Amino acid sequence: MIYLGVDGGGTKTAFVLINDAGDVLARHEAATSYYLSVGMDAARSVVLNGIGEICHRAGITPADISFTFLGLPAYGEVSADVERLDAIAQSLLNRERYRCDNDMICGWAASLGCRDGINVVSGTGSIAYGEYQGRSARCGGWGELFSDEGSAYWIGCQALNLFSRMADGRLQKDLFYDLMREKYPCRNDLDICDLVFNQWKGDRGKIASLAPIACEAAVAGDKQSRAIFFLAAKELALMVDTLRETLHWHADESVRVSYSGGVFKCGDVILEAFAYELAKLNGNYHICLPEYHPTLGAAIYAAKLNGTPLSGQALGKLSLGEYNGQ
Repeated sequence: MIYLGVDGGGTKTAFVLINDAGDVLARHEAATSYYLSVGMDAARSVVLNGIGEICHRAGITPADISFTFLGLPAYGEVSADVERLDAIAQSLLNRERYRCDNDMICGWAASLGCRDGINVVSGTGSIAYGEYQGRSARCGGWGELFSDEGSAYWIGCQALNLFSRMADGRLQKDLFYDLMREKYPCRNDLDICDLVFNQWKGDRGKIASLAPIACEAAVAGDKQSRAIFFLAAKELALMVDTLRETLHWHADESVRVSYSGGVFKCGDVILEAFAYELAKLNGNYHICLPEYHPTLGAAIYAAKLNGTPLSGQALGKLSLGEYNGQ
């Protein structure tokens, strides 16, 4: 059997084909499928072209795919759009052999191997998703304008605020200010407004791209930048703790928690803060390293939805193959 996983995101869409033996047959990466940003037609084109391309790379046809899971950003967040999103791949795939849902499930399935627990995503946006004894729930992820706390976009906004305060004297200038001036040379500090509003037009991805600069400054000792990551960690931990209560974990029961998304690539500056904030809360949390890449999670979940979950041997082979750069 062959399974296709599609992991949508705010900046890119990743496709992977696997078989029931745990072999990765092909991979492909394309532009974002975030339809609220690029429009439904553009998102559909990304999905359909991506399916066609990955099938070509694997030497198969869409009809050869046993089941597909498409994790789409913002799925379920606009009720009127769900029917159209559910039909997004029907021109290539049998409607009975694919399922669409929010891309948060890709991260959960990958990080926890489709087992009970909570996964928190901090990429361009942020969200947490958990499953426990057949129940499921999400927390956060209400969009960048008034939510997505702890995400790269949120960190980018906090970083821009920090730059403005350092620039006009409300805070003492530190490494982050210097790194911003080095990365975006301008004659006047206020030109950052021209960059963000006129050149970037407030683009979500471009603002999120400031998070690594804040990370670099934090790692190098900029206390104000590091404070941003502690605030981000506090918000992410709150999502996890809320899901523990929503899903009714027993008070003394260990809760497996994992993570995914680009912000966690910042390493200890976010992970140590996240662990610290979780430890302050009421749950018995056990932080686990992510088991697979989110794209593989989508394919693993496709196998589960098909009623043919991958064997332990196949899952082990997938993990080993990823480690070896398969």
